[in-house]
Amino acid sequence: MREITMGNLFSGSGAWELAAKICGIKVIFEAEIEPFPVALEAKRFPEAIQLGDVSKINGTKIPSVDILTNSSPCQDLSVAGPRNGLSGSRSNLFMDAVRIAKEMRSARSSDDNLRHELRFFGWENVPGALSSRNGDDFRTVLEEVARIADPTANIPKPKKWGNSGVVDGDGWQIAWRIVDSQFFGVPQRRRRLFLICDLAGHSAGEILFERESMSWHYSEIAETWKDTSASLGERISRASRIVMGDVRRTEEGMDSIDRE
Repeated sequence: MREITMGNLFSGSGAWELAAKICGIKVIFEAEIEPFPVALEAKRFPEAIQLGDVSKINGTKIPSVDILTNSSPCQDLSVAGPRNGLSGSRSNLFMDAVRIAKEMRSARSSDDNLRHELRFFGWENVPGALSSRNGDDFRTVLEEVARIADPTANIPKPKKWGNSGVVDGDGWQIAWRIVDSQFFGVPQRRRRLFLICDLAGHSAGEILFERESMSWHYSEIAETWKDTSASLGERISRASRIVMGDVRRTEEGMDSIDRE
């Protein structure tokens, strides 16, 4: 059984890499330009290739991996910022992550049996991404990610994006949810939006909503996952193939999905 591999863009403090290490996934490359995070990650993952500036990466020239993750800059999406959205100079770097993923999938090895086909695309950002430009930016995020797998994908926009949801396509699936750190053993309320795209299957929802085998599993968040999965199953929209749900338990005491 071969090793599962991952590459991460906009590494920062290396949260995706730490998660990969816990799950037994090998980190092949990282991309970051800030000196301190680069030095820190080089020490933590000395075998990983440091690629530097994401905007200068050619996806056809880098090692192939099974999973590509990124935490693109959030300043233009956050409610604490100017809310320039994906047109902002920082948050627009998300488009480079999508470009790199497309380039990686278009590349061919001299022996394709040795090449890891990019299967999963992961994105992390602030909850404000759901409401940026009245939800248009998140629709763009979903559509651009879907087009990594299907260039013709067209994602409609509902009246309001739920705090969790699934989009099913022909041979691919995207799932997203807001996760609060307080339910993962951290004495702090810190909410983040996570998105997973299964580029060649329909396991994205399972990854985000059904991870009951986690070693640090908590009963409260387990009930949240169960409630969310049930809600998703009950709300399948045959017309748009968009499934919407809300993670209610993690929202107690919050008056908006845009607090960050």
